[in-house]
Amino acid sequence: MNDLRPAQSIAPFDIAFLGQYTKDRIISPAGMHVVDGGACFHGSAAAAALDLRVAVVTRLAAEDAARLAALLRPGIYLKAIAAAQSTCLELRYPSGNPDERILSVSSVAEPFEPGDIEDIEALVWSIGASIRGEVGLDILKALKRRGARIGLDAQGFVRVVRNSTLIHEAAWPEKEEVLALTDVLKADIVEAELLTGTKDLRRAARELAAFGPQELVLTHGDGVLVYAEGRYFEAPFKAKNLAGRSGRGDTCLASYLSARMIMEPSEATIWAAALTSLKMEAPGPFSGTKEDVLRAIETHYRAHGGDTFRLSF
Repeated sequence: MNDLRPAQSIAPFDIAFLGQYTKDRIISPAGMHVVDGGACFHGSAAAAALDLRVAVVTRLAAEDAARLAALLRPGIYLKAIAAAQSTCLELRYPSGNPDERILSVSSVAEPFEPGDIEDIEALVWSIGASIRGEVGLDILKALKRRGARIGLDAQGFVRVVRNSTLIHEAAWPEKEEVLALTDVLKADIVEAELLTGTKDLRRAARELAAFGPQELVLTHGDGVLVYAEGRYFEAPFKAKNLAGRSGRGDTCLASYLSARMIMEPSEATIWAAALTSLKMEAPGPFSGTKEDVLRAIETHYRAHGGDTFRLSF
């Protein structure tokens, strides 16, 4: 595959995002609309809010390349690799519950290869795959050999395509190997139960941590639960509406990973909940600033530790 941008010398980044561009058809009780997306774009926007050095590595069909400019915030480095076709998803939300959705797939881009990331150096990598097989064990091993901290969304490893429908499948042959290489694991309430068999998020966090991840970020309709350093941290979502519900988990993981570069787990949990809440109020990646997030923390999170929140720049 050929890069859609010319090769150039890449300086080290604070955080890099790996995942395919997706064309998402969103159907909900409010109507239908098509959005350009992908975990890497939602994630990179969240990281940029903290003024970090951010890179994105993605794959998409050449005819979709022009769509990327609208997804990227200024200053983010993009490595776009040409694919025979872009990944196209349909997300159907039958109710107001963002954890209840039906997904189908019309096309899938080729998986990433280790060579796709060789020229990108980053302290932290956020792996935002859409479907199992998009990011293989070989890439995770390569990143770990380079000393990178790995954040990983479980959705890209438990979701598989069966008869054009995207379903969750508990049987995951490389589960133990993948989780042993993961530093921060994100899952939503559905994925956490699938992987552990329990609806109790605190118990699920402990069980998943036993496989290797040092920190767990578990999302549900009301907020986020973090398990780190043997302790639990929680913060609610305070979105005024759910117009931008698609990309919630991608944004939450990225905002937590980014915040953890300068914050303790308790503060990073509040930051992630506040930023994700703002993102859910509008379709597309987060477009606000760190000042917007700080105002949201001051307004909504004083009772959750926001009264002592300090942005440690």
